[in-house]
Parts: sequence; structure tokens; C-alpha cells
Amino acid sequence: MTLDMKKLEPLLGTMVNELGAAANAALVFTGDRLGLYRAMADGQPVTSEQLAARTGTQERLVREWLASQAASGFVTHDAREGTFHLSPEQAAVFADEDSVVNMTGGFHSLAAVFADQPRLEEAFRTGSGLGWGQRCNCLFCGVERFFRPGYRANLISGWLPALEGVVRKLERGAKVADVGCGHGASTIIMAEAFPNAQFVGIDFHATSIEHAREHAKQLPNVRFETGRAQDFAESGFDLITMFDALHDMGDPVGAAAHARKALKPDGTLMLVEPMAGDSLSDNLNPVGRVFYAFSTAVCVPSSLSQEVGAALGAQAGEKRLSEIVRQGGFSRVRRATETPFNMVLEARP
Repeated sequence: MTLDMKKLEPLLGTMVNELGAAANAALVFTGDRLGLYRAMADGQPVTSEQLAARTGTQERLVREWLASQAASGFVTHDAREGTFHLSPEQAAVFADEDSVVNMTGGFHSLAAVFADQPRLEEAFRTGSGLGWGQRCNCLFCGVERFFRPGYRANLISGWLPALEGVVRKLERGAKVADVGCGHGASTIIMAEAFPNAQFVGIDFHATSIEHAREHAKQLPNVRFETGRAQDFAESGFDLITMFDALHDMGDPVGAAAHARKALKPDGTLMLVEPMAGDSLSDNLNPVGRVFYAFSTAVCVPSSLSQEVGAALGAQAGEKRLSEIVRQGGFSRVRRATETPFNMVLEARP
């Protein structure tokens, strides 16, 4: 077999980058857990000795960690002074918990993907799937931390106002269900913004509901209940939301149909889903690459572990998602707004 070096060399270069990225993923996770990035958030230059002293960590390991981060472009190295610092952009990505571009939550989720690799391999062999309740705990915290900055940046200022008449209802005092709420980040953001409205977060993972309740102790207008999207108990809702959840469900048509029954006649279903085109070729880009990877490791196995096992995947696309919602009994579906990472669909009876 003769290899074409013009094709081989770029591929090998890509693989070097891939190995570096994969190896440093664990170090980003470690740096976040130990507070190393946050200790550099002020942008002031530090030595490895100073950073270790600030964080109560071992200097020699911190020195090597800083070297790896500098080689990755995650921290900035001053060779003349022998110091390291975070630029404002680096701090926004790694150190500022409220930054819309904070990406550290994704690395927590990656830790769960690697920890669960043997189970994922078994799911490939058997087709039995891998449910949320079977996952490493890092996944739940990682998902919340990854999505929360985007929700804080967009939900109140852009997504809800893009829906027809919903903000007025919320201001007056609407009844809202947030289905598939996980740790409750989206529910809490809405409840804080609209104190006259009543919110219930619903998720089938009981441990996530316990965490959500802890986060919302001081909010009188929100509560959290364990329940399934296909048959949660309450009805009469003005608004039902599903944030990055429908594509994970085993029976998304059943979930849409139940939402239709649980809404008031003039109610609204809001779906926030990962941004995707309607064909594979539309999604062969850096964002699609991330979503397909997590979809393979998390979303599709989760759906396959449930009844029906529709396995939509994180890149289902607007056309397929709209078909699902219409099969559930909604007559009007439109893309209300979007970001580079999400599309927001509005469905009406």
C-alpha cells in the first residue's frame, strides 16, 4: 500500500492536536476542581510558587500544569519574567463562572464520558443503551455548568421574548413546567426573573431533583418534582419548556403529546435544542463535531435505554424535531430564534 504524504501529513498533524487536546482535557478538569484558574482570574502575573501557595497545592505539579496550559494557549506565559497570567479572554473561558463563554463544564462532562467508557462499549455491543441513572456523577454537574452560562445570557433577554405573548403571561403570573430540568438551572433562572409566575421543574432522575431543590431553597415560586415527560401529573400550564432534553428522550412523540394535553388551549411549548442542520453534511463543522461526540457517548445511549428508544440524537435538526412535535398534536411549529449553539422552537396547539 502506497501512502500519499500530502494527505498523510495533515492527518498526522491533526492527530497530534487531538492527542494534545485529549490529554489536556483531564488537566482542565483538574485545574477547575482545584481552583487554579479562579486563582488567576484577576489577570495578575504569578509564578508557580505563588499559584501553589494561593491554592494549597504542590508547586512542582502546578509548574508542570502551567506549562501544559501555556502550550495549549489556555494561559499566557511571560518568558522573560518567568510568570503566567490569564488574559481577559482566557479568564472568561476558564475562570468566570458567570461568563457566557465559560467552557469548563464541558470538561466535567468529558470526565464522565471517559469514566463510563466500558459501559458505553457494552452498549455498542448489546444495543441496550446507557441510562442517565447509570452515569458517573460528573456528567450531571458538567451538563449543568456547561449549559447554565448560555441560559443566563439568552433565556430572559432573547429566547422568551421571541415567543408570542409569553413574557406578558409570565409577568402577570403564568403557570410553567420545565420538563427534563436536571439540576434546575433553567427553572431557577426563569423563576428569579418572573416572581409572579409559578414554576415546577420535572425530571425523571430523582438525584437531580434533590440537587435542584437544594439550589432553589430561597425561591418561593418554584418547586421540583420527580416525573416522566410522558405522564407527569399536573396540567393547565401556560408554558412548558424542554431545554436540551427532547432528543435524549426514549419517546419524544409521547413527551410532545403529553405536553399538548398538559397545556392550556392557548399555551406554548418551547423547545431549546442543539443547533443543527437537517442533513449530516450540514453538521460537519466544529460545533457539530462536539455535539455528535456527546450525542454518541450520552444522548443516543440514554434514549436507547428507555422505552421506544427513538434515539433522535443531539443533531436531529429542525425538520425532524418539528415532525416529532406535530405528531404529538401541535399544529404550529416555528423556529423562534437561535444562537450558534442552540435553536429555539415554539409550538402551539
